[in-house]
Amino acid sequence: ALPGSLLIDMSSIAPAASQEVAASLQKKGIRMLDAPVSGGEPKAIDGSLAIMVGGDEADFAEAKPLFDILGSSAVLIGPVGSGNTCKLANQVIVALNIAALSEGLMLAKKSGTDPQKVFDAIKGGLAGSTVMNAKAPMMLAGQFKPGFKIDLHIKDLVNALDTGYLTGAPLLLTGTVMQILQQLHAAGEGQSDHSAIARFYEKLAGETIGG
Repeated sequence: ALPGSLLIDMSSIAPAASQEVAASLQKKGIRMLDAPVSGGEPKAIDGSLAIMVGGDEADFAEAKPLFDILGSSAVLIGPVGSGNTCKLANQVIVALNIAALSEGLMLAKKSGTDPQKVFDAIKGGLAGSTVMNAKAPMMLAGQFKPGFKIDLHIKDLVNALDTGYLTGAPLLLTGTVMQILQQLHAAGEGQSDHSAIARFYEKLAGETIGG
């Protein structure tokens, strides 16, 4: 790359790694934004990703027309590394939401209550979320074709836990969900969608959420 070039790194990596790369590039006169995304395959296809950006404000303004094509939102979070910090927070929240959804729907099923009707009843309330709307139908159908694979979520949570260790951020629930994901990986579910967290609960309960 020539001096003055702008590198936009849209991978999801550790914030410290982004900062290390940016520092190396700066010595060569090359600018960098870290710009990981959220939304999975469906939103990548329809160009409605959420893009989280770290870097200089002028560089962000230069790249914004590209981000507007790729996503429905692009937010400058802060300096380089902030985009990936935001992505890690996103991945923690998504993983915990999927686990909570699995627990709640399994509670309904084991109690003799229709999980589909529970989902229909609560999705418009405080428990409702984009995660619930995307993942509950997959759990109810017992269909876990990946939009975002378990193995990729493990990679993100490794970075989250490492960053938590470096910064002193407590990640107790993240550590628990990581153990669930690792068990699913060991059981051959690494290429399944992360909504297959439900399968972990199904195995423990001896019951499927759907069907």
